[in-house]
Amino acid sequence: MDSLILDPLAALGRATLAACRTVGGVALFALEAISHLLRPPFYWRLFWRAFVEIAWFSLPVVALTAIFTGMVLALQSYTGFARFNAQSTIASVVVISLTRELGPVLAALMVAGRIGASFAAEIGTMRVTDQIDALTTLSTNPMKYLVAPRILAAVIALPLLVLVADILGVMGGWLIGTYKLGFVSVAYLKSTFDFMQAEDVISGLVKAAAFGFVIALMGTWCGYNSKGGAQGVGGATTTAVVVSSILILALDYVLTEAFFAR
Repeated sequence: MDSLILDPLAALGRATLAACRTVGGVALFALEAISHLLRPPFYWRLFWRAFVEIAWFSLPVVALTAIFTGMVLALQSYTGFARFNAQSTIASVVVISLTRELGPVLAALMVAGRIGASFAAEIGTMRVTDQIDALTTLSTNPMKYLVAPRILAAVIALPLLVLVADILGVMGGWLIGTYKLGFVSVAYLKSTFDFMQAEDVISGLVKAAAFGFVIALMGTWCGYNSKGGAQGVGGATTTAVVVSSILILALDYVLTEAFFAR
């Protein structure tokens, strides 16, 4: 009888301790990576390579996601608002939704699936093949060489991608609004710019920078701590994408509460 009560409690305690160790490990990993950003030397060539990988090669998937999101958002808004004769608010709904929420979140989720997995797989492969230990042997700090440039690149690249996503998403809404729903182009654009505020765009870009940090942090951390050969690298890659996606959504709520809660 006692085992029926104590065994679940013991399992819960072990899970809680493991979660605390993981959170503490990630926090210390993040602090160490940030400290290496503030201390020379800095590997600018690796930073530029990671920046191009994130900003340029992620642009097609982010652009397609944004433009179709804007198109669907305009179409669905029209369908719903027509019941209340509020079709004139569609332009404002599209621009506010994209700049505040959908642009940063969807772009970050796309980048997490692509870049988070890439970072985890690359660094994880280096870990299980002892290349990271070789860097240490050659007096090269692996955190400074592998982690810090990627984190800085993601923090800078994500806001740029989100800015492009905002523009293309609004353009997608404009295309549907003018060519399918019968809005006058000038009136639609005027409504868009009238309702768009700097606070909306800035909050989205701040979110994007935070999401970029999370994506790079989880990708590098999962890869850096992977073990168990090829299977371990695969598990680290999956974990990086899943955890990054969950943290993006949770962090989005926290930042939205900070920016817009009154």
